[in-house]
Amino acid sequence: MKKICTKLEGVFILEPEIFYDERGWFYETFNRNTMREIGIVNEFVQDNHSFSKRKGTLRGLHFQEKPYSQAKLVRVIRGKVFDVAVDLREYSRTYLQWVGVELSSENKRQFLIPRGFAHGFVTLEDNTEFVYKVDNVYNRSSDKTIKYNDKKVGITWPILNPILSVKDENAPTIEEYEEALLWKF
Repeated sequence: MKKICTKLEGVFILEPEIFYDERGWFYETFNRNTMREIGIVNEFVQDNHSFSKRKGTLRGLHFQEKPYSQAKLVRVIRGKVFDVAVDLREYSRTYLQWVGVELSSENKRQFLIPRGFAHGFVTLEDNTEFVYKVDNVYNRSSDKTIKYNDKKVGITWPILNPILSVKDENAPTIEEYEEALLWKF
């Protein structure tokens, strides 16, 4: 497993070693010992799987507040997405900066997003399946969403008119969170 650093501390792109032969291919998607060797020590406790029928489906920007913050290890098993992490750690020198990466069933990359980050993705193909591990259980009361096109963050999404859930469409901005003193990182 190759670990590629991004501009955001703790956010990594992971590229697996893929073994090909005449039958197809094989690779490990997760091996605790290999992860520890490259400095990733998260203890993942839950796996999630989402399916998006249409290209342009945007999910996010989601996060959970303390004490239910989650690190995520995400990948695509069918299709393609543009995946984004946004630094919400107020003490960080990269606060409100973002990084994006294309994940696909073809490139087999994974994206590690630590606690203290918002996460979102937009599908770039129909019938996309997205799977991820988290290191803390889901807690409905700490589940939060930030407006995907928040001007303070300024993400350059590759889709102009995304398909959104009601929750994501009505998400508050960073400024609204700050005014309500709802920030808990």
